[in-house]
Amino acid sequence: MAYLSLAKIRRRKKRDGASYWLLPLLLVVLFIAILLSLGIGGVSIPPLASAGHFLSYLGLTHSDLQPQEILILEAVRLPRTALGLAIGMALGLSGAVMQSLFRNPLADPGLIGVSSGAALAVVCVIVLGDSLFASFLEATSSYSLPLAAFAGSLATTALVYNLARRQGATDVAVMLLMGIAVNAIVGSFIGLLTYIADDSELRSLTFWSMGSLSGAGEATWPSIGIMLFASLLLLRLSGPLNLFLLGETEAKHLGVATEGIKRQAALAAACATGAAVAAAGMIGFIGLIAPHLARLIGGADNRFVLPAAALIGALLIILADTIARIVVLPAELPIGLVTSFIGGPFFFALLFREFRKRRA
Repeated sequence: MAYLSLAKIRRRKKRDGASYWLLPLLLVVLFIAILLSLGIGGVSIPPLASAGHFLSYLGLTHSDLQPQEILILEAVRLPRTALGLAIGMALGLSGAVMQSLFRNPLADPGLIGVSSGAALAVVCVIVLGDSLFASFLEATSSYSLPLAAFAGSLATTALVYNLARRQGATDVAVMLLMGIAVNAIVGSFIGLLTYIADDSELRSLTFWSMGSLSGAGEATWPSIGIMLFASLLLLRLSGPLNLFLLGETEAKHLGVATEGIKRQAALAAACATGAAVAAAGMIGFIGLIAPHLARLIGGADNRFVLPAAALIGALLIILADTIARIVVLPAELPIGLVTSFIGGPFFFALLFREFRKRRA
């Protein structure tokens, strides 16, 4: 038995050492997906022509694209691809951090109220905006929904975090339970506001809740900036989160400032996910799928899992957006529906896998 355990440890170390070579491979796959995404749509643009066009700005090649193709590429597809990359990285990283923090393979950023808080704020603005938030709508214009979503996500996360604090310490298990309770309460308010909404408001709520990258542009630049900054903060947590996997008490004995790590993880994940929801609406399952795929191909070391989850999350969003744009041409399918079609079966497979592990 001791020999088998030692052999398993050696195999795991060998696999974890080799897993870092997978990151450049993921980058190459993501780059190919980006080129395909830029070229596929109602107007097809060859991937090499798209790459050549952007290289022409560096004086390396000559662009052969027509003016209409350049307009579509630069004004429509490039902004939504950039937004998709930021959202995928933010959601993938947030999910990986939450799963390590809670030591729960089914955890995602929505468990601490980020998505539900953003949804409640947006529903309030859409349904009650003309009567209660007229000055806010007038002052913020096209930024009203993103600002409301971001503020709602931060407020709900702060509420859950403070409810879980006892005597200066935060219990992650209590925070998880508080998040579930707050999500239920927030969901009831969303249901009430949806009930009193009129037809046009219901239509707006429905399309926002399904998620879309079609609003990419100048209005989403602040959200992209927040997602990138929060993602950098989350990447820095890979080392301490490895020790968290041993247990919070053990991590504290090893010198980890556990309270600071929990606070930074919750705040950064809330900012990243809140900005993603603010920019594109509700996009589910990315924060759940990307970390599991990262662990499946490269092991459990968060120094690999976090950057790999960011790249896989970005790849999944780019692929989902490409599918959403072409499956019902000339219309566009909400990206949230595509990620749900992918994430639902994956979630079932994950549950069955966990059940088999517990029986074994």
